[in-house]
Amino acid sequence: MGDAVDDEQAEPAEVLSAGLLLTPARPANAFEETVQRLLQSIRLGLIGPGERLPAERELASMLEVSRDTLREAIASLADAGWVVARRGRYGGTFVSDELPVALPATPGTADDPFVTSGRLEDTLALRSVIEVGAARRAAESELSANDRERLWQAYEECSAAAGEQYRMADSRLHLLIAEVLGAPSVIPLVADVRMRVNELLDGIPLLAPNIAHSNEQHRAIVGAILRGSPDDAASAMAEHLEGTEALLRGFYA
Repeated sequence: MGDAVDDEQAEPAEVLSAGLLLTPARPANAFEETVQRLLQSIRLGLIGPGERLPAERELASMLEVSRDTLREAIASLADAGWVVARRGRYGGTFVSDELPVALPATPGTADDPFVTSGRLEDTLALRSVIEVGAARRAAESELSANDRERLWQAYEECSAAAGEQYRMADSRLHLLIAEVLGAPSVIPLVADVRMRVNELLDGIPLLAPNIAHSNEQHRAIVGAILRGSPDDAASAMAEHLEGTEALLRGFYA
């Protein structure tokens, strides 16, 4: 599938910008939304373990919050183990090398909002509506050579990822599909639904046959987008999501 990439792209493409989700917070909930955006960026792999957050002045500008609000948000994340401060010439705020382990939900517990029937079905329906549509529109879009390179690179990174890194790479690929279609309002919707799906997936084991199957489906999705085949892209994405749905219903229903 390498011939789908424009050979004129000499430099490696940046797959996803670390600032993709670092968009302005609303003043009424500036602290909470700053924490949310930083956590999403870390948990979805846009800023990986050991990587440095943007400088405080730049980050406050990106989020359109005061530096005091930003410091409070970062301090809260540091207390929770998500980031660490390092001093010295090469200091700054860095994502922790080892991220906190989310406690998996216990299937069937009535007080867990993620595993009630209504919540599960709501998440799966929302994902289908948003991500199938995003794949279709991405295939309809006039992609630049850089976007084509980034899509294929994201697919390859996902295929090469193993263990705990797989879900981050998977999330990055799905977020990139939303980005290249050129509708900024879609990106936070995909990020939100990915967070919800990943919380559900955290409660079940990684299954090697499922990962292999997902990689085949990712190739079909990306290939259809690069060929400019909207029906094929939507169909491949729908099939991909149905596989995840079957697993989640099997473990949680």
